[in-house]
Amino acid sequence: MKGSLDQALKQRLKVMIIEECDIADITPEEVDDDIQIFSDASGLGLDSLDALQISVGLKSQFGIYLPDSKAFRRHLKSINALADFIQPE
Repeated sequence: MKGSLDQALKQRLKVMIIEECDIADITPEEVDDDIQIFSDASGLGLDSLDALQISVGLKSQFGIYLPDSKAFRRHLKSINALADFIQPE
């Protein structure tokens, strides 16, 4: 199953981001699957330090290492994009 169709995977990603970035005022249900994660519209208020925390979470929980900032930005555009990267088919 493609990652963006896997609701459990997307929920797990949202929880991981919220926990890794220590976000207290947003629930996973409030995170839109298609909105850019690092935009103001996401409501997450993420910055470069949060990007590092997400990177650590991806490595520890999913065994994924994104070696450079270009790869990181490409795959972390949205929850759907990240889910498709983790689970392409």
